[in-house]
Amino acid sequence: MKILLVGEYSRLHNSLKEGLVELGHDVVIVAAKDGFKNYDVDLPIQKKYETGILKKIKNVIYRFTKIDLESLHIKKQIIELKPKLSDYDVVQFINEASFLCTAKIEKHIFDLISSWNRTVFLLSCGTDYISVKYAHDQKFRYSILTPYLDGKEQFSSPYGLKFLQPDYVELHHHIYKSIAGVIASDLDYHLPLLNHPKYLGLIPNPINTKQLDFNHLNIEDEIVIFHGINSHNYYKKGNDIFEDALAIINETYSNKIKIITVRSLPYEQYIEAYNEAHIMLDQIYAYDQGFNALEAMAKGKVVFTGAEKEWLGFYNLEEDTVAINALPDAKHIAQKIEWLILNPEKIVEISLNARQFVETHHNYKTCAEHYLKTWKKHI
Repeated sequence: MKILLVGEYSRLHNSLKEGLVELGHDVVIVAAKDGFKNYDVDLPIQKKYETGILKKIKNVIYRFTKIDLESLHIKKQIIELKPKLSDYDVVQFINEASFLCTAKIEKHIFDLISSWNRTVFLLSCGTDYISVKYAHDQKFRYSILTPYLDGKEQFSSPYGLKFLQPDYVELHHHIYKSIAGVIASDLDYHLPLLNHPKYLGLIPNPINTKQLDFNHLNIEDEIVIFHGINSHNYYKKGNDIFEDALAIINETYSNKIKIITVRSLPYEQYIEAYNEAHIMLDQIYAYDQGFNALEAMAKGKVVFTGAEKEWLGFYNLEEDTVAINALPDAKHIAQKIEWLILNPEKIVEISLNARQFVETHHNYKTCAEHYLKTWKKHI
């Protein structure tokens, strides 16, 4: 099959492509580079209004005319790429706004690419209308919107609130009328989609463990704790709570731990930066693991992330055996870290379980086969 993957978040489409290619399929990724993370893209869409004087010009023009020069620039590139974006058996968009354009331009791009190809699918693996509305209606016990709703930050962009605006709601309905179906990448997107007529089910994030070496953890002196901060998503990921928890634990165990904190590193540097860590602090407001957590788990780290009771039930797991559920409570997180410090054999045990879990449930080839089966059923 010829498969076009549109957009990229957290290396999901790259890992899926690697599985599909090994299974003998022809796969192309078209996407704008994902900010500082800099993932591989076959057909890169360039952004030229992100910094400097061009950004200022873009902002002034948008303020007075509501015309977004970056969106128009991206649409122009898509049109120029028509010969390379046509005649695919399957197209999968990674999001309702895969290029971070205005809703109007996203609609145009979606219609163009859809008209050039056979069957179109959508992923729910990041903020979109259904997941944001579910969170905004507070149907989760907590969600990525919790820090915003609690007033920690008034800057709404990281929380995806744009998807509740009328033009993006219209975009959502337009896309859902056209797609063959929508697939969720984990439970945070699965739960809001349950019972939706276009929902095709959950396919776990594909992880290429061939590229992630597992290192058996040796605990001799210090226990190394890694905290990677994405400055743009500081409150959304719960980094403030992790920092409070580290301050608590450092008061008592400073002679037994080493804390590594990094900010907004490119992907390749990021996964190298936590190599020596035993424990990784990933994110708080989640029920399931995203890509960063899963890749760290594949490398044998004990990860504090989404590991809620819904996730335990879905995979038939016991609490604190594969990953540590990071609740939005600094004292609770500090207690879990303390438990690991006092029971280092648990770190080794969870490390082994984490790698096995990723190999079993997130194998990139198995997940690719699941995608193929789902796509073929609805072509």
